[in-house]
Amino acid sequence: MTLPSRLYAIADGGGRRDVVELTAALLAGGVRILQLRWKDAGAGAFAAAALECRRLTREHDALLLINDRVDVALACAADGVHLGQSDLPLGAARRLLGERRWIGVSTHDLEQARAAAAGGADYIGFGPLFATGTKATGYPPRGLQLLREVRRAVAVPIVAIGGIDARCAHDAIEAGADAVASISMLRDAADPAAAARELLGALAERESS
Repeated sequence: MTLPSRLYAIADGGGRRDVVELTAALLAGGVRILQLRWKDAGAGAFAAAALECRRLTREHDALLLINDRVDVALACAADGVHLGQSDLPLGAARRLLGERRWIGVSTHDLEQARAAAAGGADYIGFGPLFATGTKATGYPPRGLQLLREVRRAVAVPIVAIGGIDARCAHDAIEAGADAVASISMLRDAADPAAAARELLGALAERESS
């Protein structure tokens, strides 16, 4: 499987903006792969939001991945799921989702990255690349050098996450990431669509130079 964009947007329900409205804005800004993440939501609210986000992503020909919840991914017919280290094991998720849906796994070191790739993950998230206060992983910043080592160790696509904005996004790409993920730059922006366009533009500008 090939990621459809250098930008892997995360629509996070932990901010002030409604997560469905945030999803709509990000898609309007050109996002083509979006993860729906809402840690504090109950199953009913999360599933209802996921159904609306599924409708929106279909309208924009974008992929929708659900954070953590395989049941919600199945309920809304999402394109896949993204799992953390303490979520449902990869093998169990694959049995439920089948071979045609995406499964990504968050990793934070070489051992986890190798295990996820060997276990059949379609892509891995790797981070936190830089310092971030958005997502508590329990790990200090991993840095570009460790990202390079992970790139040499696995063949699956890598999505770098953690402290990434338009100024440093392409540094992650040059170090081996196939895409970069962003939460706070998009979630907390006054205009999320403009923020998505800015990040996409920064990535495209460096690639064309």
